[in-house]
Amino acid sequence: MSPRTPLPPPPPPAELRSWPHRDARLADRALALDALGRRLLGGGRFALFAGSVLLLQLGWGMVGVLLVDLGGALLDPITFFIGLVAAVLGAGVMVPGVWLAVRGVRQDRVARERLAAWVALDRDGVADARLRRPVPSVCWMLLSALLCGLGLWLGFAVPAGATPQDGGHGFVAYGMGVALILWINGLIGLFKAAGHYRMAIRVAPAARGARSASSEPPRPG
Repeated sequence: MSPRTPLPPPPPPAELRSWPHRDARLADRALALDALGRRLLGGGRFALFAGSVLLLQLGWGMVGVLLVDLGGALLDPITFFIGLVAAVLGAGVMVPGVWLAVRGVRQDRVARERLAAWVALDRDGVADARLRRPVPSVCWMLLSALLCGLGLWLGFAVPAGATPQDGGHGFVAYGMGVALILWINGLIGLFKAAGHYRMAIRVAPAARGARSASSEPPRPG
């Protein structure tokens, strides 16, 4: 589902619900769960996530030109001017990256709230099983863990390996910024995947109980 596609609305209040029978309610619930699950873990959300990370790293890389120049032993006016222009452009590139990241987090919060409301509406073994989405959840978990691990490694490796020839303190500041961007976005992805997994696990026992109850033979009247 594209991030531009409107989110499914939450289920109507109890006093306004007008489904003709339970099957119709379960059908609408299954559609909403599928759409909200794809919005949280699907390809469109991943593209938004990756785009924000790339824009932030690109913008910070342009800012890093000035930081490294300032940390060098020699800094002539021409080099400083070039670095300053690159830093200004880089800050402009980072603005849409920050906007995409914040927008994604806000949309995720709304989608999770609506998903929880639809989950609480009823129980359906088939729809609830699809809610788990094991492959997308694992992919988000692995990618986010990789970002966190890379950010953590850079946070230690860059200060330990920096030399005056590399740009000194300016290079350290640039490297720590790269590590921070990776770490924060990795945590966002981890919280997303872990939260979705916890919700699916909470639904699973109830779904199994609903399937077991529905499989019992009817009691004689």
